[in-house]
Parts: sequence; structure tokens; C-alpha cells
Amino acid sequence: MNLFSQIHQILFHGKGGYDYDTVYHMPIWLRKFTFNEIKKFYEEEKETSEGKTPEGQTNLIGPDGKVNTPEFAKASKQYKGRSSYK
Repeated sequence: MNLFSQIHQILFHGKGGYDYDTVYHMPIWLRKFTFNEIKKFYEEEKETSEGKTPEGQTNLIGPDGKVNTPEFAKASKQYKGRSSYK
């Protein structure tokens, strides 16, 4: 089961870069290396995206996934009354 789980993860997270036969027939060391590299990439991507915003910017979406209403109101104040349609 572990083999097929690993193959699935490589195919799914490889974003079309691999096909089933290629991954299935890979040497074990290469399949493990590929799996670990993909896993490491997504873990690093998750760490950088969690709650970190560049200095001087605010995040309009809170950690719970909902809109941060006070920050949204402040950010949209400059656009109040402006519209591109008539």
C-alpha cells in the first residue's frame, strides 16, 4: 500500500510531470528521492504562506480563512465613490 500511496503522491503533486509507468518502474532510491523532494517543496511552500505578509502590507484574510473586516474597510476606503461604469 505504501508503494501505491507514494506513486499517487508523486503523480498528483508532480502536476503532470510524471506518468504512472515511469514512476512505477523508477529505481526505489530515485522514487524515494523524488517523493521526498516534492514533500519538502510543499512543506516549505506551506511555511512561507502561513500568516507571513511582507512588511508594510496587511492581510485581508484572517488565519481562520474569513475576511478581516476592519482591515478590509481601511483598504477599500480609498476606492469609495469611484466606479468605472456609468
